[in-house]
Amino acid sequence: MTQPPLEEYLASQPFFSGLSLEFLAFLARCCRERKIEAGEVLFRQGDKAQHFFLIRDGSIAIEVPALTGPTLSVQTLGPSQILGWSWLIAPYRWSFQSRVEAPTVLLEFDGDAILTECEADPAFGYALCKRFAALMSERLEVARQRMMAQWSLPAGFA
Repeated sequence: MTQPPLEEYLASQPFFSGLSLEFLAFLARCCRERKIEAGEVLFRQGDKAQHFFLIRDGSIAIEVPALTGPTLSVQTLGPSQILGWSWLIAPYRWSFQSRVEAPTVLLEFDGDAILTECEADPAFGYALCKRFAALMSERLEVARQRMMAQWSLPAGFA
């Protein structure tokens, strides 16, 4: 069975829904498929961020490394979910860590090329930034809730 063209696949994903065919074609040119094994760390907090990812198959945990004690697993992402926004915001360093929980296939997007296009085409940049702003808000709320539950923080503290 053959896979649909990458532009069609991207168009079928909720995160990219509603983007023009021109934008989807550009994004398709800026990505490559990548396979990673369970247990691997995809990126570490503080490392340079130059990509974002669309999970095709598998699962990846978003984690907060602790200064002492165990790492806090904040959220597990699976197929059709986007991972990573740090490539978009200076200083371009990962805010969290990600660990592959099961063998995973993902699309890795070239953040540098996409940032250049965002600057050159404000309509594209705005469309993408709106999507990433919503993603950031959602992920930060999940992280806040998880930290409050894990660390038994009183309501309103985090």
